[in-house]
Amino acid sequence: MTAPDFWDDNDKAQATISELNAVKSVVEQYDKLAAEQEDMETMLELAEEEGDESLEADIAAGVAALVQKVGDFQLQLLLNQPYDKLNAILELHPGAGGTESQDWGQMLYRMYTRWAEKRGFKVEVLDYLPGDEAGIKSVTIMVKGYNAYGYLKAEKGVHRLVRISPFDASGRRHTSFVSCDVMPEISDDIEIEIRPEDLKVDTYRSSGAGGQHVNKTESAIRITHVPSGIVVACQTERSQIQNRERAMKMLRSKLYERKIEEQQKHLAEIRGEQSDIAWGSQIRSYVFHPYSMVKDHRTQVETGNVGAVMDGDLDAFIDGYLRSQIRQE
Repeated sequence: MTAPDFWDDNDKAQATISELNAVKSVVEQYDKLAAEQEDMETMLELAEEEGDESLEADIAAGVAALVQKVGDFQLQLLLNQPYDKLNAILELHPGAGGTESQDWGQMLYRMYTRWAEKRGFKVEVLDYLPGDEAGIKSVTIMVKGYNAYGYLKAEKGVHRLVRISPFDASGRRHTSFVSCDVMPEISDDIEIEIRPEDLKVDTYRSSGAGGQHVNKTESAIRITHVPSGIVVACQTERSQIQNRERAMKMLRSKLYERKIEEQQKHLAEIRGEQSDIAWGSQIRSYVFHPYSMVKDHRTQVETGNVGAVMDGDLDAFIDGYLRSQIRQE
C-alpha cells in the first residue's frame, strides 16, 4: 500500500484494502478472545483464593459465552477454500405452483436479505422478475462482504414450504418449492474461455424498480451460453453496456462453478463415493402448518422458531452444514 503505483489500478487497490481490513478483523478478534480468556482465568484464580462461591455463576456464564465465541471464530478460520472469501451471487427460482411458489420465492428473498444485513453484508439486486399476482418469478442478488460465498454456499439446493395457502379460499395446505443457486463472484484474474460465437444476447425492458429511464429503454441484457445452456440476466444498470458487463461476470462465475463441480464429481467417482453434488437436491423444509418447524435434511439441525428463521436467523443451519463438511474432509 505504500508503493507509489498503488492507486494506479483503483479496483485492485480497493480489493487489497478490503483484504487488509478482513485480516485485521481476524487478528483483532483473536486478541479480544485471548484477553477475555485471561480475564476469566484471573477471575477464577481470585474466586479460588478467596473461596468466593458467589462468583461461580458469573464465571460459568462467562466461560459458556467465550466457548460460543471461540466456536464462531474457529468456523470463520475454516472458510479457507480459494473462493470462500469472495462475494456471492444468489439466485432464487420458484418451482411449479404459480402464485403459491412465487410468494415462497419472495419470502426467501426477504430472508436472505435480512440475514445479509445482520451480517453487515451489502445486498445488490442484479435481476428481478416479479410474479403475475404476487411474489417473484426469479431474482438474482449479489451479497458483498468477506466470506459471503463461504457462508452462503451452505444454502444451495431446493427449499420446501408447507403451509395453509393465503391464496386458497378453501384454506387447504400447500407444498411449494424454490431452488436456490449460489456461486462466487469470480475475479477477472481467473481465466475462463468464453467464445463470442457461443453467446446469444437478447435485450429487453427492465421489469423491476429503476426509474423512468430504465423502464422505457431496452437496457436489460439476457445472455445465453449455447454450449452449456446457462442463462444469465442483468437489468439494474442504466446502460446496455454496463448490464452486459455485469451479465458476463455472472456467466464467468457460473461456468467456473460448473467446472469445479465437474472436478468434484470426477474425484468422487475415482474414490467410489455415492454422493449427489447436484444443486437441485432438497436441503431444507419449512413447515408452517400443522406445526412450526424448520429442519435441514443434511445435518438434522432444526428449530421451532419459524418466525426468527424467516427474519434471517440462519446461522445455526449454515454453521451445522459447514461443520459437517469439515468433518467429512
